[in-house]
Amino acid sequence: MRSAVFSEVASNASRLPPAGVASQGLHAGLGYARFRSQMAALTGAAPAPDRQYFVESRLAPILRAHNLADLLELASAIDARESQALVDEVIDALIDNETSFFRDHVVFEEFVGRVLPELMKARSEVRRLRIWCAAVSTGQEAYSLAMALDHEARALRGWTVEVLATDISGAAIEAARSGVYSQFEVQRGLSTSRLLRYFHRHEDNWRVNEHLRAWVSFERFNLMSDPGDFGTFDAIFCRNALLRFEPRRKQETLARLGRALAPDGFLFLGASESLGEDCENYAAASGDGIWRPRARRRPRLALV
Repeated sequence: MRSAVFSEVASNASRLPPAGVASQGLHAGLGYARFRSQMAALTGAAPAPDRQYFVESRLAPILRAHNLADLLELASAIDARESQALVDEVIDALIDNETSFFRDHVVFEEFVGRVLPELMKARSEVRRLRIWCAAVSTGQEAYSLAMALDHEARALRGWTVEVLATDISGAAIEAARSGVYSQFEVQRGLSTSRLLRYFHRHEDNWRVNEHLRAWVSFERFNLMSDPGDFGTFDAIFCRNALLRFEPRRKQETLARLGRALAPDGFLFLGASESLGEDCENYAAASGDGIWRPRARRRPRLALV
C-alpha cells in the first residue's frame, strides 16, 4: 500500500503548485480557519468552509482601512481586542440582513388570532404584555408586529404592551430605529392601506409614523450573551436567526431564550427550523415554528 501511495504522489508532483504558492495557500487557509472559529465564538455562526473567497471580498475594504494584510492578521487583531470598532465593522460586513415586512404572514395571523387572545386571558389581572423580537435586523419584523398590535388597539386599551427589538449589528439597529425604508423595501410585504396608514414620505423614501415607532424600543444585543437583564417575556420572536448557528451554540442560545420566556409563553422560530436536542424542553404549538415551554420537571428527591 505504501508504494502505491508514493507512486501516486510522484505522478502528481508535476501538478503541485510551487512551494511559495503552496505556502501562501496554507497561510490563507489557516487564517480563514482561525477567523471562522472566532466568528462562531462571537456570533454563534461561522462562515461556511467554502466561502473563503466571498468573506475575503467582503472584508477587503476593512483590511485596507486597518492596514491588515490578510485574514490571519485580522484574526490576530480581533484576538488582541485592540478595537471593538473593528469587530463591529466585520460583523456588519458579513451579517445577513435579509428581511421584509410581514415575512411569513401566517405567523402574524396566528399571533393575532390565537396567541394574543390566549396571552391576554392569562394576563388579564396584570394587563401587561412583553414581547421580544430578537435578531430583528433592520426592523421590519418589529414594525410588522407593532402594526398587528395597533390593529388590536381597542382590545388592548388599558394594557401596557412592551416590544423590545434587538440585533447584533449596530448598523442594522440604527437603521431600524430611524424607521426609514426605500420604495423597494415597503413594497415587500406591505399593503397600500398599511403603507398609507403607518408611513409618510421622507425625501425619496418612507418613514414609519411616530405613533407606530412608539410601540417599539430598539437595543443592540448579541444572542451569545445572557439576556437576564431584559427580564421575562410573554412571547419571543427569533425566526431564522439560528439557522446557521453551530449545534452546540444553538442549544446554548435556546436555553438562554427559554430562561427569558415565561413558563406559559410562546417562542417563534422559523418554519423550517428545528429545536434539535432541545426539543424535549419545548412542545409544538399550533402553527409552524411556534413553540411553548414544557412544564419544568422537578428533580425527584432520593428516599432515605
